[in-house]
Amino acid sequence: MDGTTMVAVAAGSFVGSHFLLSHPFRAPLVKALGNGGFTILYALVAFATLGWTANAYKAAPITPMLWDVGDGLWAVGTAIMLVASILLVGSLIGNPALPGPAAKAPEKARGVFAITRHPMMWSFALWALAHVLVYPIAANIYLSAAIATLALVGAALQDAKKRALVPELWLVWEKRSGYWPFAAIASGKATFGGFRPHDIAGGVVIWLAATWAHIPMAGIAAGIWRWVG
Repeated sequence: MDGTTMVAVAAGSFVGSHFLLSHPFRAPLVKALGNGGFTILYALVAFATLGWTANAYKAAPITPMLWDVGDGLWAVGTAIMLVASILLVGSLIGNPALPGPAAKAPEKARGVFAITRHPMMWSFALWALAHVLVYPIAANIYLSAAIATLALVGAALQDAKKRALVPELWLVWEKRSGYWPFAAIASGKATFGGFRPHDIAGGVVIWLAATWAHIPMAGIAAGIWRWVG
């Protein structure tokens, strides 16, 4: 098995084991091992497959890029990463999808939640898209596809799980928000706006810090640092 294929297998194992342990295998394993035992097993599998993926990616060959990457694609990728960063930071507060949700759904989807009820998951998917755009080698495409699949399929499975666990909250929240970005706004269920100060400011800080970190960590000037500094 060559290095690139190893990335695909490792990343697929990470994603597949997450879905299996989070959904069909969860109930029988909790029954057999208890909550504590299941948590330990889940963590061990997650860390093992994630470590395998990271090591496989590090060892994978740098294959030819599938398309030329110039300043235009870098500008698009940089803008996508800014949006992803705002979605991520905005998802950390007031998110009904996080553990310990509010007793009732928000009266109206605002800010990042007007864009999608899964802003965290979509931030990961956008991260994956941006990285494929600017670094289209085989190993990176496999890794990014795995991350996007984990995020977007995971979001859909989370909807189903929440409908079963807290239907009185989630069914209402689904009526006020959308899975697909801007779907709720397009349908009139939500309106664009209502961003909180930390959504934008925090997103910009994360965006600047994360893109700058590519310089010492990977030797690549990413984001606006490609043109500034």
